[in-house]
Amino acid sequence: MADMEVMLSLSGVTKIFNAGTVNEKVAMNNLSLDVNKGDFITVIGGNGAGKSTLMNAVTGVFGIDEGKITLDGIDLTHMSENRRAKYFGRVFQDPMMGTVPNMEIQENLALAFRRGKSHGLKWGITAAEKRLYREQIARLGLGLEDRMSAKVGLLSGGQRQAITLLMSTLVRPKMLLLDEHTAALDPKTAEKVLALTDEIVGEDSLTTLMVTHNMRNAIDYGNRLIMMWDGKIILDISGEEKKKLTVEALLGAFSKASGSEFSNDRTLLS
Repeated sequence: MADMEVMLSLSGVTKIFNAGTVNEKVAMNNLSLDVNKGDFITVIGGNGAGKSTLMNAVTGVFGIDEGKITLDGIDLTHMSENRRAKYFGRVFQDPMMGTVPNMEIQENLALAFRRGKSHGLKWGITAAEKRLYREQIARLGLGLEDRMSAKVGLLSGGQRQAITLLMSTLVRPKMLLLDEHTAALDPKTAEKVLALTDEIVGEDSLTTLMVTHNMRNAIDYGNRLIMMWDGKIILDISGEEKKKLTVEALLGAFSKASGSEFSNDRTLLS
């Protein structure tokens, strides 16, 4: 089989918070990970395992203490968060974070569509853009295509999260990062947003990292699953092995790899 093309590479990455104090926390411990182009990786682990630290290190929210991070051959290690932003689409847990509430739905989409492009002082949304945004919004199946001039702040959390997902992929990013993006939604809405995520990722073969607390979702979505513990990757499961995976088998594999029991939190097993 031909070698896969690597999109994201972390090599020997270490991040220590409050180093040298009683509150010292090794959040990433000499972590290495290669994400191939087109991979849809679900990332699971208990609180403090390093999942969000991984996302923040990749996007440059903070610098790393050791190691190297590259994206599609571009060295990100010392690049600022602002300069990295154009490469990533990111959706956070909080549905309020990804949209501007006092702007219309179509204006929010225009912001995303024009990100990184120079348009001078011209702001008006063209007829062609309106058609594009309407088509994209219709995909959500929420009836919002008939409310394009509605202020986003009037929408529900689930509607806003679905729009944020659309905004993060309207201009194809090199990589999509989903940081527990359905955790704040009710189960039915979360299911809808996850199905939409799967559709968008699959359609464009988007390289994706999806952090989740939900083992069932981690197993059901994506082609590869990694489990983090204590700032390290302790399990990396893909292909046929992942397709056959059960929650019980995953819990067993965790115990074997970590030497401890997985926190039996209801959210992890739901």
